[in-house]
Amino acid sequence: MNHEAALQTICKSLTPARVFAPRKGTALSTKDWLLLRADHAFARDAVFESIDLERDFRSERIDQMGLFEVSSKANNRNEYLLKPDLGRQLNPPDRNRIQQQCPFQPQLQIILADGLSPAALKIQGPPLLDSLWELARNQGWTLGRPFLVHQARVGILNEIGNLLEPEIAILLVGERPGLTTANSLSAYLAYKPNLAQDDANRNLISNIHGNGVGIKDASVRIMALAQSMRSAKTGGITIKETLTLGKSPRD
Repeated sequence: MNHEAALQTICKSLTPARVFAPRKGTALSTKDWLLLRADHAFARDAVFESIDLERDFRSERIDQMGLFEVSSKANNRNEYLLKPDLGRQLNPPDRNRIQQQCPFQPQLQIILADGLSPAALKIQGPPLLDSLWELARNQGWTLGRPFLVHQARVGILNEIGNLLEPEIAILLVGERPGLTTANSLSAYLAYKPNLAQDDANRNLISNIHGNGVGIKDASVRIMALAQSMRSAKTGGITIKETLTLGKSPRD
């Protein structure tokens, strides 16, 4: 194997991206073109997937945690995609429902959001929620009542924080699908979120999926970040995650 071929082999082993894809002239090979079209279709389907709380999170989990569902101001998927700001605001009747059903000022409030990939929340959400719930309880956190927000964007954290005033809020939300995976979930963390906060006040663990950050590692990293934010009494760019290269955060 020559040097160029060896380099290509190494690069392909390090990333699922389409590097050094074989070509026929200036175009992709037929096989790779068909795979590209299939991945594009999976990504589009993931955006328009829907979450059914009872079906996807199961009655046992719903009963144990008191899970319930609300919506943003976006009335449907098309409105959500075309008017992003509506996804950052709660539907007014649901705002009242959250205030009535959720405890005020919990130490930890977990929120589920479909985001740009409901498919990601459907697959990664239940086991990650279970893992976070168990870790938080074992560590002595006071937990708020978790709930699902349909047609939600990350900024909805601010309004929820303003309503419930949690010490730490965690939003589990489907990431924008790509051509390497359509099922990637993100966890956004905020310390005492409020209407004045922006992206600089949040912390993030992303790429939570089968070929990325695993559920167990993600939950450990999320709770470690939450504890760091709580200890420092702040969040965002001043909080740095400490990882040892080549080691799991559990090591």
